Amino acid sequence: MRVALRGDGGGVRRALADAAPDVEFVAPDGADAVVAVGERALVDAALARPSAPIVPIGVGGRYSLPAEEFDRRVDSFLAGEWSPSEHPLLSVEVDGAAVAEAFLDVTLITSEPARISEYSVSVDDERVDAFRSDGVVVATPAGSTGYARAARGPILLPGTGLVVVPVSPFATRSERWVVPAEVTLSVERDDGAVSLVVDGRERGEVGPHEPVRVVRSDAVSLLRPPARP
Repeated sequence: MRVALRGDGGGVRRALADAAPDVEFVAPDGADAVVAVGERALVDAALARPSAPIVPIGVGGRYSLPAEEFDRRVDSFLAGEWSPSEHPLLSVEVDGAAVAEAFLDVTLITSEPARISEYSVSVDDERVDAFRSDGVVVATPAGSTGYARAARGPILLPGTGLVVVPVSPFATRSERWVVPAEVTLSVERDDGAVSLVVDGRERGEVGPHEPVRVVRSDAVSLLRPPARP
């Protein structure tokens, strides 16, 4: 098997080499699988759109394995027993201009602590809701186990769409939405600056009534081991 490693893969490299000395470590464009260790490595690997499936290690959540678990199941990985699932990439536009791509999540968040702004959520040009909160996050299935989950959003299975979750809403009860492939966020009123954060990286500020369009643009495959009996 030809494997590309992204991130701090020293322990993973040793596990692969010990299990199969004939494993080749190659560049992603020539690999049978891309093993990404850590969240930043996973995001960078996904946005590079490899033709090979990606194995997330040490990211946390449903779609990643701890490094020690990968060590225990490396033989089944090398035997080709793991299954791929398709996960979307997202394009992010602000006021009609493309500004970023995402694999995990896109967040609007008030830049100063304890500041609440008003946000709206629209699907197919129809407003779904507006609410006051610290922010709002849109997550893919791969990202639904991270920040969106911490904000009390559901975990999504591959192919189910995107989840939209208010962050620390002012209301006691608030809604969460699963949308097919596209959603538009807007700052209706801000009590402080609002930042756009894409896969954990700040991409600047968003002003009131500047639409932030998040839409599925492409997809990559993640590999998962078979369920234990």
